Amino acid sequence: MSLVAFVLVLGLALCVERIIYLTLSEINTKKLLADIEKKVEANDVEGAKSICRDTRGPVASVCYQGLLHMNESAEDIERSIISYGSLLTARLERGCSWIKLCIAVAPSLGFLGTVIGMVMAFDQIQAEGDISPTIVAEGMKVALITTIFGIIVALILQVFYNFVNTRIDRLTMQMEEGAINLMDIIAKHKTSNA
Repeated sequence: MSLVAFVLVLGLALCVERIIYLTLSEINTKKLLADIEKKVEANDVEGAKSICRDTRGPVASVCYQGLLHMNESAEDIERSIISYGSLLTARLERGCSWIKLCIAVAPSLGFLGTVIGMVMAFDQIQAEGDISPTIVAEGMKVALITTIFGIIVALILQVFYNFVNTRIDRLTMQMEEGAINLMDIIAKHKTSNA
C-alpha cells in the first residue's frame, strides 16, 4: 500500500507541476499577434522582437524565432519556426512519460499486493492447519484493498494526464496558429516594402 501511495503522490506532483507550467505558458495569442503586426507595419521589427521577448510562453518564442529570420526566404523562416516549435513542444511534454509510467505502475503494484495477500492467506492456512474463513479473511482483505487502491490511483492519474495532454494540444495549436499568422505578417510586410 505504501508503494502505491508513493506512486500516487509522485504522479500527482508531476501532474501539478505540468499544469502550473502549462497554465503559465498560455497567453492571449490574438493580442500578441496584433501587437506584433502593428510594430512590423510601422517598420519597427526590433519593437516586435521586444514584445516577443517580454511575453512568456511558447507562442511568443515561436514568433520571436520567426522575426529573427525575417530577412531570409519564406522557406528558411518556416524551417526555423518548425524546428524551434518542435523543441518547444518537447518542453511542453517534458515529464509526461513519467506520469504515464505512474499510471502503468500503480495497478501493477496493486496486483503485487494481491499476490502478497494471497501468500499471507496460504501461510496462515499452513500455520493453523485449517481453512476457516477467519484465517483466510485477513490475507484476502490485503489482496483486495491493494488491488482496489492501485486501480483507483491509476484512474486518478489518468484523468490528470488527459487534462495535461489537452493543455499541451491547445498550446501546440496556438503555436501553429501564431506561426501561420506571423508568416502572413512577414509576407505582407515584404510585399509592401518591395
